[in-house]
Amino acid sequence: MTTTTETTMTSTTSPGRLAWRRRAQAVGDSFRLFSHSRSGMVGLIFLVVIVLLAILAPVIAPARMLDVTQLMDQPRFAPPSLAHPLGTDHQGRELWVRMLWGARVSLIVAFAATAMSMIIGTVIGMAAGHFTGFTGGLLMRIVDFFLVLPSLILAIVLSTVLSRGVLTIVIAIGITSWASTARVVRAQTLSVESRAYIERSRVLGAGHWHVIFKHVLPAVMPLVMANTTLTVGSAVISESTLAFLGLGDPNQQSWGTILKNSMDVSAATSGYWWYVLVPGIAILLVVLAFTLVGRAVESIVNPTLRSR
Repeated sequence: MTTTTETTMTSTTSPGRLAWRRRAQAVGDSFRLFSHSRSGMVGLIFLVVIVLLAILAPVIAPARMLDVTQLMDQPRFAPPSLAHPLGTDHQGRELWVRMLWGARVSLIVAFAATAMSMIIGTVIGMAAGHFTGFTGGLLMRIVDFFLVLPSLILAIVLSTVLSRGVLTIVIAIGITSWASTARVVRAQTLSVESRAYIERSRVLGAGHWHVIFKHVLPAVMPLVMANTTLTVGSAVISESTLAFLGLGDPNQQSWGTILKNSMDVSAATSGYWWYVLVPGIAILLVVLAFTLVGRAVESIVNPTLRSR
């Protein structure tokens, strides 16, 4: 009786609803597999806490706590203690306050730059894998050019030419980090388009847009998501590097800016170790958390890694 009912429901369900139902079930199965990864869950919980702290920064640490004119009585270079949990900087500002506000900028830049990189890489990768001949060859030559080009140097040049600011860093990181994603997506696109159901779609009259958006894009999205989590960690490092080199907005708090301020006052050689270690460890832990999440997602997408 149950089998007959399920068969009747399947036969009456439209293909669109059935496809969405299967995708929702696949997402649920993927999350259950992800929850079995201890390292992935540790990284995810840590990232959720950091994101919540960054969002609640104006509530936890109001902006007036960064106003130097209201901190005249605060000690400069105070070491970590009960009164100053992470110590103070060269202007008497609490380091934990700067870290909270810096997390907002660092994470926003990382997520925005990664989104830009993933969009460019996915579009060009699918186009290079789908279109053969001159178009595909030209796109791959462009990808190869960006792969061999030193991304940090190009990002520094873009940040120098454009006006300094958060948007400039996002553009610089996004433009210089999409090539590796494009190669991965192209390889997956070639693999998908070699399958029989793609050939059947073309025989039935499916055009380029139908094949790309109905078949190729859903197939490459899990791989893109896995690559995204790994790319965010690299974007955090890139943002911190550019800000450390003085190419960020000096009026915005970020972890790279805090490191630059510590270098400007020679904190490492003057005994103000907390001024260097706190932002450095924060960057290390966030990048490690993104890496753990990315590896867990990659093991779900790649059955070979899962079996190992």
